[in-house]
Formats: sequence, C-alpha cells, structure tokens
Amino acid sequence: MTAPTAEQVRTYGGWRRARGIGMFGLGPVASIVVLGTAVAVLGTASLSLKAALWMLGPALIVAVVTIVRWDGVPLSHAVQERIRWRWTRLRGHTSWRGGVMVAHDHAFDLPGALAPLSLLSAEDGLGGQYGVVWDQRSGMLTATVRCASSSTWLADRGDADAWVANWGSWVASLGHASAIRWVTVTIDTAPDPGSTLADYVAARMDPDAPENARRLMGELVRQSPAAAAQVDTRVSITFDPASSPARPKELPDALAEFSRTLHGLTSSLGACGVTVLGRASAPELVGMVRTAFDPAERGAISRALASPDPAALLTWADAGPVAAQEHHDRYEHDSGVSVSWAWHEAPRQAVNSDVLARLVSPGRFPKRVTLQYVPSTAAEAARQLESEVNAAHFRAEVARRAGRDATAREIADRQRAEQSAHEEAAGAGMTDVNMFCTVTVLDPDDLHAAVADIEARVETAKIRLRRAWRAQAAGFAVTLPLGINPADLARRWPR
Repeated sequence: MTAPTAEQVRTYGGWRRARGIGMFGLGPVASIVVLGTAVAVLGTASLSLKAALWMLGPALIVAVVTIVRWDGVPLSHAVQERIRWRWTRLRGHTSWRGGVMVAHDHAFDLPGALAPLSLLSAEDGLGGQYGVVWDQRSGMLTATVRCASSSTWLADRGDADAWVANWGSWVASLGHASAIRWVTVTIDTAPDPGSTLADYVAARMDPDAPENARRLMGELVRQSPAAAAQVDTRVSITFDPASSPARPKELPDALAEFSRTLHGLTSSLGACGVTVLGRASAPELVGMVRTAFDPAERGAISRALASPDPAALLTWADAGPVAAQEHHDRYEHDSGVSVSWAWHEAPRQAVNSDVLARLVSPGRFPKRVTLQYVPSTAAEAARQLESEVNAAHFRAEVARRAGRDATAREIADRQRAEQSAHEEAAGAGMTDVNMFCTVTVLDPDDLHAAVADIEARVETAKIRLRRAWRAQAAGFAVTLPLGINPADLARRWPR
C-alpha cells in the first residue's frame, strides 16, 4: 500500500517588467539621451578641444543622472519628480479649498486630477439606473460593479484554482474589447463606524413598545462591542468611446454602447469567485468618494444611502472635500489623513492564490487596495512580446561579446520573456498590472501606526510597495471608483 499524498498547492508567477533594447539596461529615450550627450561632446572636440572640456562636466552629470539608479528608480526620474513638486507647490496646486468656503463656478469640483470628472446617471436596459463617471477632458466613461467576494480560506482548493483561472480568462478577454481601456479592482475595508447596529435596531423598534423594553434595547446597543468591519469589493471598468468599433458621436450613444458592453462583462464575473450585486448607482458613487474624503461621516453616508430618496441627499457637489492639502508624504482631507503606496516590484517567486489575503483583510484603519489591469490587444501583445524576447537576446549577446557572464536575474528575465511569448502564441492575453494602496486615519497621531500596519502586511504579500512620495493626491485618487490611471495622466499634456 502507498500512503496518500498531500494535495498539491497550485502556484502562480511569471510577472516581469517591460525592458527594451537600450544601453546599460536603459529605455529607448534614456539611451538616446546618453548617446546624444556622448556624440555632442565628441563633435565639439573635433571643432574645439577647449569647448569640449567645458562641455565634459555637464555631459558627465547628465549621463550619471540618467544611468545611475537608486532602489530601481533612475536618478533622472527623482530629479524630475522634485522639480515638478516644487513647481506645483509654487503655483499653489497642492492646496484645495472648495464648497461653501469659495464662491466661484468650480467651487464644487473635485481637486487635482479629479477636476474634469462629472457624474451621470444612465439606464441599464433593465429598468434601472446606474452611475457613470464622465471624464470631460478625455471623453472616457467609467462604471463600477459592486461585488461580494468569496473567501479562499473556506473554499475547496480546486474551486479557488478555478476562480483564478476564470479571472485570468476574463482579463485576457479584455484584449478583444478594444474600447475597454483598463479595469480597476478595489477592496475597500474599514472598521464599523459604530452606528450600523444602532440604526438597524432603531428602524425596527416599535414606537408603541413599553418604555422599559425600549430602554433595554438601547442599553444593549450601547454595550455591544464594535468589532465588525465593512468590506466593499468593486470592479470599475473604463470605456473609451473613441476606440469603440461603433464610433458613437454623441454622449447618449456612447452611454448606450457602454451599457451593452457592460452586460457581457458582468455576466461572466460570477465565475471568478464573486457575486455580482449590481452596478453602483450615482448616489452610491457619491457616497464612496465622500466617505474616502471624510471618513468621519461614514455612518451619516450609510444612513443617507438607506433613505427613500438617496439621490436628493447625495449629489456630485457633496462628493468632494471642503479642504485638502497635499504634502510630500501624506494627503490631508477633511476629517482624514491618508498615505498611499504604489507597486514597486512584483513577487520574484511563485505564490499561491491567497497571497494578498492579509493585505486586503480588514484592520484597525480604513484602507483601499487597488489592482489596475490595462489590457493589450492581441496585435499589440504579439508585437510587444516579440520585442521583449529580441531585447533579452540582444542583452545576452552583448554580455557574451563583452566577456561577461550573464547574472541569474538576467537568465530568469530572459526565460520569463520567452515563456510569455509562448503563452501568448497559444492564446493567452497580455496585461499591464499595477497596484496601489491607501490607508486613512482620523487622528494624525495614529498615522505612524497605520503606516507600520500596512508595511507589515505587505511583507506577507511577497511584493514591494513604494511610498508615493510627492504624488499622494494621485495615489489617493486612483483608489477611488472614478477611472483614474496615473500612467494616462502622465501622458497628457498640461493645460
């Protein structure tokens, strides 16, 4: 007889950063800068040696700043970041005062990158209404699907593996929907505000009940421990009408096309381990944004959403903060102070399906963990992966000709590039993935404890998060259900 073997745990991996053909592991732009600097010095030396000596110092500074990296980030990016931050502060773009404190046409706009956004209400084709965030600058539309996720801790291992596989197929299918720009998945957790039980009991208490019974119920509510937590899972889908095959010219036509696209996407989400609760309405979106900016009003927002007419109590003018101040390491807004992180490095080893469980689980402080998926079309994926494989082989050939042995990381990177190309040729999709995390405290004295809690949770997730220095407002915005993508913002020309 043979002893039964333990069930094999499935693992996942293979993430890698995109790397092109460039000098010293640089990208194409940085390589051109370094090469152009060297050519400029040599060209000047052919005309005047004295002028070349004067140029040598600045050229060396440019080359060093471009080539040298600190914690994986080029020094040129750090310098550019500091310059932009100082320029932004000088122009007063890090402070916001809105609402009743300021009397002008845009007093109720959202701050920063959220200013061009407007909230619409659209028909879902089934007799209901749902909220759509319209970016008036780019024309893109974002709708949010509310979900209830299933825990992998209580599920059978085979079911959890099937959920992950179905989610991978769902994300890969986005590459065939050219109008879908990106999908943002956010797990929003917070301690119960303490008013949920009181509101529940008060709404069901008989006004004709004896006074002693009413007093007893009130005392039980007051003495009940507030150990519950609120968990909100949402999937925000951003749609670009300009990339749609239907080419809608008017906003109503774009909303109708978006609604038809959402039907196909949401119907297949149920196989990914979540229960689709429906599309978030306009008041619900306002409540999500308002709660993020003013966490002390979480209980009041919940009561407003439970009222007979939430649309009359929660409008887009109520979503933004009354005041906000961005610092290089934190973001102060109404009753809260937030700190945001961005994904710095993916897991180097294979991980199991519940590797992020502790990071997204509820804790002492409200937090939002966001995963953003930017799909590539089938043609783009094939072209980019082929370029990545060629670049990996080019770097290996350069190292061989230089008489240098390839490092273990270079070998692993080349193998992953080849593996990705083989999988794409077999029908898999390619997606750029990013992660953001925001934690909020009501008392500034708790900020250090909240930061330490997040960093301890990140260690168990096998990933590296980098604090969003001098970009706290953008990190905060991307975790909201508003369709913000930092890479897209960086590519836009300033107004």
